[in-house]
Amino acid sequence: MLTEAQDKEGDGVKELDNLKSDRLRTVQLNVCKSEEVDKVLEIIRSSLKDPEKGLWGLVNNAGISTFGEVEFTSMETYKEIAEVNLWGTVQVTKAFLPLIRRAKGRVVNISSVMGRMANTARSPYCITKFGVEAFSDCLRYEMHPLGVKVSVVEPGNFIAATSLYSLEHIRAIANKMWDELPEVVRKDYGKKYFDEAVVRMQTYCNSGSTDMSPVIKAVTHSLTSATPYTRYHPMDYYWWVRMQIMTHLPGAISDRIYIH
Repeated sequence: MLTEAQDKEGDGVKELDNLKSDRLRTVQLNVCKSEEVDKVLEIIRSSLKDPEKGLWGLVNNAGISTFGEVEFTSMETYKEIAEVNLWGTVQVTKAFLPLIRRAKGRVVNISSVMGRMANTARSPYCITKFGVEAFSDCLRYEMHPLGVKVSVVEPGNFIAATSLYSLEHIRAIANKMWDELPEVVRKDYGKKYFDEAVVRMQTYCNSGSTDMSPVIKAVTHSLTSATPYTRYHPMDYYWWVRMQIMTHLPGAISDRIYIH
């Protein structure tokens, strides 16, 4: 198994390297850079016993997030999040598909519950995860006659487990965001409204589950089962019910329950 890392000196990479497994290798990969993707592809190809038989599994897990209402979020931020979460997934998948096809293997894309339903102050993230869902569906249709199975894993709230946000990180984002806001937006919303929105986001820092095992089990099943699911939902009951309501009932009803 080869696992990618954006920071080769990160704690997670060191933990994996310390396993000293001859079946595991870590490499640094920025999914936004085609030259790094091509380099990793060659590393994997050269590591296969028989490249003609292909590669069994690819898991696209790279992702970043931010927060901010639409008028608070710069176009640069939208593009930055999309570059990693969406276009990175597309680029890596396209690079590895020939090997996956030969093995009639698996592609597993990590989306989110936010790829099935929207939420306030999360539009940059939601847009990219909705895109991952659409890309995965299209790919699944195309790969079915070729024997490749494509699955999507849609985790719920695991912020506490992933340390996706910290108070310091949120403050840094908020300070930069306020400084860069157009004057008309600052004037119309006011600092009090903005600060209250930031405080709401800070309350999420330690929210959600600290146990990542449901996500790991979902990925494992999607790679190893003879009949993997199209979608996996590792999330607590609240988010599962909310997702069902927001994706199956008319928008007027779900809006009344969760928005109005």
